Amino acid sequence: MSEEKNLAQMWRNRVAKFGDKTCLRAKRDGEWQSWTYKDVDRKVRDFALGLLALGYQRQDRISILSENRPEWAITDLACQSLGGVLATIYATNTPAQCAYIINNSESKFAVLSNNNQLNKLLDKKTEIPTVKHLIIFDPLPGITDKDPRVKTFDQVLTMGRRYEHPEELDKLVDQSEIDDVATLIYTSGTTGDPKGVMLTHGNFLSNCRDSLSILPIKENESFLSFLPLSHSLERMAGHFSALYLGATISYAESIDALRQNLQEVQPTALISVPRIYEKFYAAITDGVAKGPKAKQKLFAWAIKVGRDTLKYEMEKKALPISLKVQYALADKLVYGKVKTALGGKMRFAISGGAPLAPELFEFFYSMGVKIFEGYGLTETTPVVTANTPEFVRMGSVGRVIPGVTVKIAEDGEILVKGPNVMKGYWNRPEDTAEAMAGGWFHTGDIGVIDNDGFLKITDRKKDLIVTAGGKNVAPQNIENMLKMDRYVEQLNVIGDRRKYLTAVIVPAFPEVEAWARQKGLKFANRTELVALPEARALIQQSVDKVNGELAKYESIKKFHLSDTEFTQDNGMLTPTLKVKRKEVNKYFAQQIERMYEE
Repeated sequence: MSEEKNLAQMWRNRVAKFGDKTCLRAKRDGEWQSWTYKDVDRKVRDFALGLLALGYQRQDRISILSENRPEWAITDLACQSLGGVLATIYATNTPAQCAYIINNSESKFAVLSNNNQLNKLLDKKTEIPTVKHLIIFDPLPGITDKDPRVKTFDQVLTMGRRYEHPEELDKLVDQSEIDDVATLIYTSGTTGDPKGVMLTHGNFLSNCRDSLSILPIKENESFLSFLPLSHSLERMAGHFSALYLGATISYAESIDALRQNLQEVQPTALISVPRIYEKFYAAITDGVAKGPKAKQKLFAWAIKVGRDTLKYEMEKKALPISLKVQYALADKLVYGKVKTALGGKMRFAISGGAPLAPELFEFFYSMGVKIFEGYGLTETTPVVTANTPEFVRMGSVGRVIPGVTVKIAEDGEILVKGPNVMKGYWNRPEDTAEAMAGGWFHTGDIGVIDNDGFLKITDRKKDLIVTAGGKNVAPQNIENMLKMDRYVEQLNVIGDRRKYLTAVIVPAFPEVEAWARQKGLKFANRTELVALPEARALIQQSVDKVNGELAKYESIKKFHLSDTEFTQDNGMLTPTLKVKRKEVNKYFAQQIERMYEE
């Protein structure tokens, strides 16, 4: 472990080293603004002192309900400086979910971004009795009249500048120890109430140090932050690791504005979940499919050259001269345009949070966009394994990072031990004991480690389908294969204790709609579109193609074509865009049962 025993000391040292360097960037009134490490630290100190003026005490919990922005980072760093505990809430959470986290963590302070988020907490059905102060970043006129507890972020900063004993903060910075809890990150709650994962200062510092020792991340890196900071991957890799290095973080305006922001920021590194790479892949391949035949042939040739090159690279063999020449030409004519779409300066990308389809890795990597897939969970802060420039294998999540130990249990479950493993679940000793049985964290994932030390995830232990015939089926593998089809957007495979597999499929509506119009088919809305026999036949072709690559017991026998997308609003997606299988199965219960009627 480094000499720094807590995150506040880490931040103080980085400010001393990188003071005048740009730390954070965000768009304000249509223009990008920058704050240096010193600029950010002044606000961190003022906000922390303002919280002291409001009665903040060491180890008090602060809940934060906000989109990614500089004030999020300032709140976090102020909380760590005070020896506090930050409880994170996804900006997309419902009022009831927000209230649960605030009450469960017994937060005395709630920090939030705007009036919409404030309304969630002041909803008539929402009770948050533990909260003494509500602090809002973007106040509307008269907003402080809504509730006597409401204060603006600027008001708290002013209180901090006027605080008479600033030396109190300097003392608090050094008080937190390695094993002290720094944050509560609540699990997505795909089943039951979410659990508050207690992550310590040591968890984050060790994961920063050990991950950065093997990944090609440098202090002059430029990050574009768009995954929720409430998610452990973004919090560690896109937030604390970036600050640990002295890098620059720019905050995307939204997922919808991501493509535009990539062009504006031109990041050198990207941290994402597979769903974003899937969307880029679909946009690129769809654009080619709609183009002239000559363009399609050129693209197909470039893909083949990339794949051929990738084989040599994976085997660490020198490229033949002829292939080198072809690759250079393909890079000029095709690959360069793909890299330009990602900003033009991307050195590498990191993928985590869910399995990355091998086709995506092959597609981007062969074009010079190096995607390094890793693996971890909230409870492991999160990084456990990672592919690296030196050790990379397609279809794997890499090798175990330094300082961490992994073993495979008899039933195939992945077990983890190391300084990155959580302290436990907040106020849930029984759940903690179960998760940490035998001194190992039980991930709930099934995997195998090959002879070279690469870990491959085969499925979630709880998601694993056991058919009525006793066959084990990993639904994610099937889903990843089908999601590569241009006409398929989302799906959920069903079949546990059933005679055969079925699926709920959401088509890629823009593509299917364009296809239907080209065919002269009549439809007034999406409900009529999915009811068309021709549309169903189109998706059946996609399913048949995937079924042809699967064992008979893995094949999808029937499917329901849905006019309803899986979203966070209808409860079928987590904030990190993972499908909530239980909710999907519940929502489509009648349609699913009909698929099993003889």
